[in-house]
Amino acid sequence: MAQREHHYRVNIEWVGNKGQGTESYKAYSRDFTISALNKAEISGSSDPAFLGDKSRWNPEDLLLASASACHKLWYLHLCAEAGISVCAYLDRAEGSMIDGDRGHFTRITLRPEIVIREGDDIQLATDLHHQAHQQCFIANSLNFPIECLPVISTSSEG
Repeated sequence: MAQREHHYRVNIEWVGNKGQGTESYKAYSRDFTISALNKAEISGSSDPAFLGDKSRWNPEDLLLASASACHKLWYLHLCAEAGISVCAYLDRAEGSMIDGDRGHFTRITLRPEIVIREGDDIQLATDLHHQAHQQCFIANSLNFPIECLPVISTSSEG
């Protein structure tokens, strides 16, 4: 398969100047907005542990959400190709990070709860998570483990 290059563009605007700029560590807000053409803005800040606003998304939340969303999108694609009808998908993803001189994530655990159509192959639906992980652009770009612990059930509603 030929490689194609894709480009993405976002704007990050710091909106946390309280009047003194970054005169001191506590003199400014960590708040920012993420924007892109034709998309809703995302209100961001730092993690509350670093004086951020807990009601706004922080970069760590967004990294975890990106890994989870990418896996889900690949999984849904692979299920559609395999003839498995996914009726519901909820991931309760968790991530662990160590801060310090060179803070970094140490692991992400995806915990998708999936409902597939009754009669579809639960084992195949489970196995497709491995393939989704292999295809996920975000997972392929990270340097720490991502574990996937799916729970799959069936529904007669489809």
